[in-house]
Amino acid sequence: MNVLWVLAHPEPRSLNGYLATEGQRALRAEGHQVEESDLYAMNWNPTVDTAGYAHRPAARFQVAAAADRAYKNGTQSADIRAEQEKITRADAIVIQFPMWWFGMPAILKGWFDRVWHQGFAYGLRGPNGEWIGYGDGFLAGKRALAVVTMGGPAWLYGERGIHGAVGELLFPLQHGTLFYAGAEVLPPVLIPGADRLTPEEGETAAKELRERLLAMPTTEPVPYRTQNGGDYDDKRVLRPDVAPGLTGLGVHLA
Repeated sequence: MNVLWVLAHPEPRSLNGYLATEGQRALRAEGHQVEESDLYAMNWNPTVDTAGYAHRPAARFQVAAAADRAYKNGTQSADIRAEQEKITRADAIVIQFPMWWFGMPAILKGWFDRVWHQGFAYGLRGPNGEWIGYGDGFLAGKRALAVVTMGGPAWLYGERGIHGAVGELLFPLQHGTLFYAGAEVLPPVLIPGADRLTPEEGETAAKELRERLLAMPTTEPVPYRTQNGGDYDDKRVLRPDVAPGLTGLGVHLA
């Protein structure tokens, strides 16, 4: 595989830095190619601005339209174009980050905001002119894996834990971003209690990560319901006979 590894942590000597190094080493040892976007090391600009899409500052900045136009004209900034080329080359994408305030660090959110724009990542149509998404899209045929460290212990992120179920905390990334774009989203690699791990526990986490990475080609993806698989009506709302009486994020799992 050609794997794109997107890392969002400011300290290379951290647990995240160690896991990224070990994970990439394991992939390369098995013959896979790895490209890395280490966002802090790249000094990635997370802010959407007119310069990224060659938009004249004097005109009203309608972000989606400006980004779509720049992509079609090939006038988006070089840093955005380089990341899009990495995504296009990849067979699998690893998104690695520490969970900060129940989400991804701002620099990673800004990577998605600037790179996954209209025309490239969404607003696409299928062969019959239909809107595509949620199981079909520009990442169709690619696999995606989130690697997430969390400061608190695992039970805080359980189904009844006060922090909320980790699957729901990651729903915007896994379902609303990766699956929406057509990727086969694999169950995440989760490392709770990251701030308190002993060296031995850190090595155990690295071992699990290596195993999960090498199993990426055959791992069963999260069974999200596809947009055009028959479970949703023409307004993209679940039909009354699908998971009747149930609501919440879990209803979008088949």
